[in-house]
Amino acid sequence: MHAALTRFAAAVAITAACALPASAEQVGEVGVDWLGNDIIVEAIQDPQVEGVTCHVSYFERGLIDRLSKGNWFEDPSNSSIACRQTGPIVIHEIERDDDGEEVFKERRSLIWKQLVVKRLYDEKNDTLIYLSHSRQVQDGSAKMAISTVPLYGQDVTWANGQ
Repeated sequence: MHAALTRFAAAVAITAACALPASAEQVGEVGVDWLGNDIIVEAIQDPQVEGVTCHVSYFERGLIDRLSKGNWFEDPSNSSIACRQTGPIVIHEIERDDDGEEVFKERRSLIWKQLVVKRLYDEKNDTLIYLSHSRQVQDGSAKMAISTVPLYGQDVTWANGQ
């Protein structure tokens, strides 16, 4: 009984870990002015698609800018994304509906705003689509960026056999 319970707990932990959005690794920080404002560049590994790396860039306000302009707890909604094949592609369980699947999120304000990366699968064109946008409780932003990773002609392994 104890062994079965241990196996069940391990399976739940592994499933939960696989369902978590990806974490980002900062790979660059470019100063843009003397106020301490920076452009941050992060690498994101898709947790359900091995061999694809997305690079996201966004603006991070410095302390002087926050003090002079107010709005202390929020960074702009602007972001940019570029995704490329960086190794053999292995696709695990992914959402295939029109809404896609969130693969990354990061706070852009103290409470209300998040930078989000969603993955969609365009089955007709055999392409992964990555959309970077801002999620807000109100006053949603129309600022977004998109990148695609074509699978046509690539040696792609579907872990579930597709």
